[in-house]
Amino acid sequence: MRSVRFVGLCLGVSVLLSACGSVEQEPAGAPAGTSDAAFEEFKSRAYREPDSNVYVVPPDLAFDGDTALRAYHDRYVRRDGLGTREDALAVGCPNGVLVMWGATAVRDLRYCVSRSFGTRQADVIAAMSSAAKAWEAVAGVNFIHESSLDGACIASQEGVVFDIRPVNTGGQYLARAFFPNAARSARSLLIDNTAFGNIAPLTLRGLLRHELGHVLGFVHEPGSVLCPRTTGTCMLTETPDPNSVMVNYSCGVTAGDLVLSAQDETAVGFLYPL
Repeated sequence: MRSVRFVGLCLGVSVLLSACGSVEQEPAGAPAGTSDAAFEEFKSRAYREPDSNVYVVPPDLAFDGDTALRAYHDRYVRRDGLGTREDALAVGCPNGVLVMWGATAVRDLRYCVSRSFGTRQADVIAAMSSAAKAWEAVAGVNFIHESSLDGACIASQEGVVFDIRPVNTGGQYLARAFFPNAARSARSLLIDNTAFGNIAPLTLRGLLRHELGHVLGFVHEPGSVLCPRTTGTCMLTETPDPNSVMVNYSCGVTAGDLVLSAQDETAVGFLYPL
């Protein structure tokens, strides 16, 4: 079995843990080296969803409001250009606190699929079921389709953890999700109508496997010099993994569909044991 490590966080678990170090702590306020100009330039490249204050950073990271976007920028975005980072599957852990679901909550991740998809709803349901099973097969997580709420599947819908709805962004993104620390109003998995076209080598199932990775707390595997380098994350695997389901596909580095790699399976099984 491949070893798993948290760079910067010791959890008191030794069966798979191969290394622990110190967490990079962010100072209060804007970190050294950042500026309002740098943030505004970053913000200008994000897509703001209509009639909301949600910003989507390419290809699919959503942040609810300026404060959340600024926190992401100041904490995670490299301030000295672009480059690679010698890590693989990772979760956010600002100030050493993992962004993940609790043991009970992660086994009851209920969702609805909006009937606004029309004739495409059946395809979304099937793709979501397949994507969920990929994660459920290797980790202690459980996604539950609450079909009784599909007719009222909106961001404020109670009885589900998140909603899955269609959008038409004009191709700003294929799909986008959220992280475990998002408020209910921001816990939406949105699928653009372009995701139903020719997106080869990707598939709708692959996109949803990737988006569910974000739902579980995973950030992008860099994998390319075209991807922003990040800080403030806890890495779960020891080597870069270009085959990771969490590869940043906007960098043009994926050779096939987005599927869980062997390293992904080991890492998510460590974070959420069966």
